[in-house]
Amino acid sequence: MKTILLLVAAVALCGLQVRIADAQGMPGGMPGGMGGGRGQVPPGAGGMPDEPPTPSEDKPDVAVKKALKAANKALDKAKALEADAAATKDPDKKAKDMDRVSDQYNYALDAFTDALSHKSDLVEAWDQVGYIHLRLGAYREAIDDYNHTLALKPELMEAIEHRAEAYLAVDHLDEVKVAYMDLYNHTPDLAAQLMAAMQKWLAARQADPSGSHNAETEAFAKWLSDREGIAKQTASLPH
Repeated sequence: MKTILLLVAAVALCGLQVRIADAQGMPGGMPGGMGGGRGQVPPGAGGMPDEPPTPSEDKPDVAVKKALKAANKALDKAKALEADAAATKDPDKKAKDMDRVSDQYNYALDAFTDALSHKSDLVEAWDQVGYIHLRLGAYREAIDDYNHTLALKPELMEAIEHRAEAYLAVDHLDEVKVAYMDLYNHTPDLAAQLMAAMQKWLAARQADPSGSHNAETEAFAKWLSDREGIAKQTASLPH
């Protein structure tokens, strides 16, 4: 009888050792049958979550909207200050206003650039960056900005007119002529705006003794005179 009892105890002890070995071989140390099948880890029991958290997809859009809002606010303020400076006859106030204009344009430039760093195909941002560079006298930068704008939206006539003004400032007269004809055929009001800019440029060039007898300038003056006459004739025709 004593021998039988010892044999039963030995068998029980062997079974216990097998179950312990099974438990030690499971992920997380859980025995099979507890919290799922063999080799599974119940959620929250020390293993990885079922699905990794995904980053919010609207964060870049939020950043773009925030940057555009700040940029447009600064741009509107710059334009208002510029109008005030043009209207005042006080030279001190004019100088102060123009300093503030420059500050607001640069602030708007930084904000539009921030928006483009998040979304590089923003037509509005490229267009406004081009306008700011044009107003600040950074003409080659403005041309590059408007090239980006028109690559995205070729039919944006305002961008064509503004780029033509930048071309004019760096003496790219052939490009100015092409732009004028495009505007003349599609948006006469913008063509008239460019005509005024060309006439102003020509008057300044002719007042400069070093440039008034330049062959290119003289040829442009003749072309401009011809185009002005045609524009006046067209304007007088009944609609």
